[in-house]
Amino acid sequence: MAEKRDYYEVLGVQRNASKDEIKDAYRKLAMEYHPDRNKSPGAEEKFKEISEAYAVLSDDQKRQQYDTLGHSGFDQRYSSEDIFRGADFDSIFRDMGFGDIFRTFFGGGFGEERRNVGQDLAYDLEITLQEAAKGTEKEIEIPRTEKCNVCGGSGAAPGSSVKICPRCGGSGQVQNMRKSGFGMYVQVATCPTCKGKGKIIEKPCSNCHGTGRVRVRRKISVKIPAGIDEGNQLRLRGEGEMASDDGEPGDLYVVVHVKPDPQFMREGDDLWHVAMITYPQAALGAEITVPTLEGPTTIKIHPGTQVGEVITLKGRGMPRFRAYGRGDLLVRTGISVPEKLTYQQRTLLEQLAKEFDTEVTKSHKFHF
Repeated sequence: MAEKRDYYEVLGVQRNASKDEIKDAYRKLAMEYHPDRNKSPGAEEKFKEISEAYAVLSDDQKRQQYDTLGHSGFDQRYSSEDIFRGADFDSIFRDMGFGDIFRTFFGGGFGEERRNVGQDLAYDLEITLQEAAKGTEKEIEIPRTEKCNVCGGSGAAPGSSVKICPRCGGSGQVQNMRKSGFGMYVQVATCPTCKGKGKIIEKPCSNCHGTGRVRVRRKISVKIPAGIDEGNQLRLRGEGEMASDDGEPGDLYVVVHVKPDPQFMREGDDLWHVAMITYPQAALGAEITVPTLEGPTTIKIHPGTQVGEVITLKGRGMPRFRAYGRGDLLVRTGISVPEKLTYQQRTLLEQLAKEFDTEVTKSHKFHF
């Protein structure tokens, strides 16, 4: 197993760094290596490494023990689960717009107990590149289970009562003594009277049929931050399925998809555009108009420009998602070759070819 690097070195902070400095350093690195943004090999392991460093250095007690004992002594006292327990990742990633990545990587939210939680939901939302660049707000419609508004979730019709099941005493389970060849044993089963609910409804609600829950289509407004990229997730707390009894609802994860744009190709925070120019423009130089996110702008083509040359417009690309600054707009040149020529155009090109001592196809007949 590879030896662990110093936690301060991992985050790139001094040993006397404040908690705010440690948090800012982690936020910056997490933005760079988060698996929703960085698909390169090794990014996931790097993300785990910086997250472990933050979990330790953001906790005063763990940080003090790490400073005193170093890695060897500290690792003897803390398991991986202990290291992450209680760390405040949730607020960081909620602010950054990412999902709960730690349930995927480490099998749970550390220090966060979510008992009796409704099911999480996912929604695929498609937006344009312009909307991704400027940020937008979309209204989506989600089918989900909610508390019945007639009975308030009790399952009982208005005016009727809900009683504790007399058979199981509200536990939802009953015990039966069974005899076997080895003696007596206790068998635990779901209460047949209340079907495991622990309560008896005198008169079921006609709207939800006694379940306390109804299926609805809920309209939800989703704010899309500027600079969001293909596959990024937005987590909306409590907008998922309703939990049973009095549990908390699940979350809604909005997965963003960006439509292909006819003018730009996105590469991270940079945009690419292919500008087609004529041979005279490439040879003699010119000023041409190219599109940007803010509208058309003029760029200079220098004399002797070759096919595939790139002109960089600094800071004219995509805004950086949940960060400062913008990427660049890179304009790649291509030569536009006419498919049909007039007689005069062909004559001039043949003269030019002769000047360059270049062989071309001779046409005895010219079709207009």
